[in-house]
Amino acid sequence: MVGVGIFDSLRRRGKRGPGPSGGRGGGSADTRYLEEWAAARRGVEAFVEPRTTVTDTTVVLIAHDGEWTRRRIGSLEAAQRFGQKHTIPVYEVSRVGYPQRMRDYTERQKRRPGH
Repeated sequence: MVGVGIFDSLRRRGKRGPGPSGGRGGGSADTRYLEEWAAARRGVEAFVEPRTTVTDTTVVLIAHDGEWTRRRIGSLEAAQRFGQKHTIPVYEVSRVGYPQRMRDYTERQKRRPGH
């Protein structure tokens, strides 16, 4: 019997390149979700999180009130195209950080009863 090491799946994943044939870049389901989420809210901005050794490139959409959601996206360029298509400003988190309204929203959610 051949054992599977705890890091084997990460190593295999890292050998595949980004994009549709390897890795888990933003797929059509992720894009559709982001489009629907943004359309249902106002004042939405996009914050792109860079790919790391553990996660793919992601985009965080943040509404005017700080409500937010995160999904995979293929690349910074894909996020920029998404932003242009939907008239949403796109920022790089590594350059500008997250807006205070996102942190405030998250804190309010923690204080809600039942959370």
